[in-house]
Amino acid sequence: MEHSARPHARATYHAYKTLRGFLKGHKIQLNGEDLDIAAVVAVAKYGCMPHLDLNHDVLQGMNESVEVLHNQLAKGYYVYGVNTGYGGSADSRSDHHAALQLALMQLTQSAITTSLERGQNFSSALQDIGSHAMPYSWVKASMLVRENQILRGHSAVRIEVVQNLNELICKELIPLIPLRGSISASGDLMPLSYIAGALQGCPDILIRTDQGQGYELLPADQALQKAAIKPILLAPKEGLGLINGTAPSAALASLVLYETHQLTILSQYLTILASEVLGGNLEWLHPFIADTRPHIGQEEASANMRAFVAGSRLVTGIDIEKDPFKTGLCQDRYATRTSQQWIGPQLEDLMLAHQQVTIELNSTSDNPLIDGSGLSIHSGGNFQAASITSAMEKARLSLQMLGKMLFGQCTEMINPAMNNGLPANLAADDPSLSFTMKGIDINMASYMSELAFIASPVSSHVQSAEQHNQAINSLAFISARYSMTAVDLVSLMSASSIYVGCQGLDLRVMQETFLESLQPTVKTITNQMMTLHFPMPNIDDLHTKLFKNITSVWTETNSLDTTERCEKVASTSVSILVSCLCIQQGWDNQILIEHIEAWRIRMIGAIHDAYIIFRAQFFKNQTTVEYLGQASKKIYSFVRHELRVPFHRGLVEHPTPGDVMLDWRAKKTIGSWVGIIYESLRDGRLYEVLMDALSEGLVEVKTEDFTSDGWNNGVGNGTNGHA
Repeated sequence: MEHSARPHARATYHAYKTLRGFLKGHKIQLNGEDLDIAAVVAVAKYGCMPHLDLNHDVLQGMNESVEVLHNQLAKGYYVYGVNTGYGGSADSRSDHHAALQLALMQLTQSAITTSLERGQNFSSALQDIGSHAMPYSWVKASMLVRENQILRGHSAVRIEVVQNLNELICKELIPLIPLRGSISASGDLMPLSYIAGALQGCPDILIRTDQGQGYELLPADQALQKAAIKPILLAPKEGLGLINGTAPSAALASLVLYETHQLTILSQYLTILASEVLGGNLEWLHPFIADTRPHIGQEEASANMRAFVAGSRLVTGIDIEKDPFKTGLCQDRYATRTSQQWIGPQLEDLMLAHQQVTIELNSTSDNPLIDGSGLSIHSGGNFQAASITSAMEKARLSLQMLGKMLFGQCTEMINPAMNNGLPANLAADDPSLSFTMKGIDINMASYMSELAFIASPVSSHVQSAEQHNQAINSLAFISARYSMTAVDLVSLMSASSIYVGCQGLDLRVMQETFLESLQPTVKTITNQMMTLHFPMPNIDDLHTKLFKNITSVWTETNSLDTTERCEKVASTSVSILVSCLCIQQGWDNQILIEHIEAWRIRMIGAIHDAYIIFRAQFFKNQTTVEYLGQASKKIYSFVRHELRVPFHRGLVEHPTPGDVMLDWRAKKTIGSWVGIIYESLRDGRLYEVLMDALSEGLVEVKTEDFTSDGWNNGVGNGTNGHA
């Protein structure tokens, strides 16, 4: 597969670069047509300000929708939600248009927040119940998406209402919204009603106001007055136009997908990281394998991982030919060897999910809809957010699949029976007293169990609601919430895998370079103690056999402490020495036995001393980066030098009272080190390094190249800020 045909990688990188552009000052323009996931992330999480593109077409469409509604009302027509009741009560009629909009607010502003979230005095018993409020970034994203959808001109909402909504975003006036209570049936009525209530200045709806160094919660009427924003009076249908839509679900789905795409790229790198730690045989990445089963996702995963591993000296089968005479496991285990087949379908599902969400961001999703050009009003069901549910179920299941793969890979790196000779639990000191990564193996099982539980479909739990009018409802927002939980769990798993992997890389390089450095010592001792007294014609053959045995036994004894390990290595080498010496005739057996025993004793001490000295030097100066593939060089260097997460030396690392420093750096628990990596994932710093690694050999396409067989199908084409 050509690098230019890696659709998921290209789109993920494109979204990343688009977000970087917004952070550098590129304008986010809203016109109802071009909102993309990167723009949602930029506004919600990084404080970028949206600008309303009130061009002629936008203004005309919005004004026409208002005029069509007024004309139909003037003729005495009944229009759902304007002069009728709502939902199952739509058989009622009323001419009190303004009162009906307030009645809509009353019925939908019914979900729960507590005194804890509202900044009021609360019972100490409430402090442990957790938050019942949506994160403010989710609210902000919802406000952005809703105003973009309204700009499409099918909702009979006045321009000044959208302008006020945009002003709330730009002035960091974000309402407090209950977390639960939406079934995403007639859209996300409940959360959007609190946004509408904030615009109205409802005194019982709180708005978080930016105070520079902190935030203050004020009643909406006071917050608007302080910001010099006039509360709106809802015109006919404007309440319905504001709250009857899929914006919260689509907004949260955007935040979910942005991180899911990056976690999916990260999972492909982590597969390479595990392979390097394990000293894998990566012939499974040969293009021939993907070419013979040409699924788009599998071909891409294979190409991505080949790009990540390029230049590695720790694996064979790619740049270094595999050893056809290798003993032991002749092929890698499933968690790495079948990774491209495992990841590939997830890439394909996420491509469709991305398309579904992007279309929703730029769709009209309320009811009824106004056709300004046709001068007609249509009742329908565009608020049914099943497309978002579909996208989120795919995303969450993909995250579960990736998490299961990472769990398998991480366990393989830690388990001495599976990690190709690295110390048990990846302990750099004696494994009888140091169980370095064992706890992480347990943590990973915990994360994976929770991830597997929440991966089940939410859509299969639909309950009939609202007088059976909403007998089917999408549960899109609930699905998106659980998908965000899945993002967090896979982020925890990924941070753990990175920590374990960097430890494994150090140990792999330390082991290989130590064994390489040991060869002259073994040769010198053997020459001094044996061959000077017992000349042999094939001395080079003896040295080769001895060292092959030393390497093999050192690898096999990875669960032993250093002293016992060295004894085992030297003792098992005796038989090789004896077999070579016994070929010769005429030597005194007693003298021969004495020399062999003396050789064994000296070899034990020499290997032990050499290892202790080498390990101490390696602790101070790791040469690991010289052996890594292009992606691992970047990630490893970031973890070790930017995050300052060190090579874990074993039990000496654990902080105790009065013993909190090691070589001028702080001692931390293992969880604290992993937490540093986790935070760098969630705040995006590590992804900057990953995207740099991804960009090598990746041809970034222009916006117009994202066609229907790629991502956007001509909708929401990511031109925002790049015109």
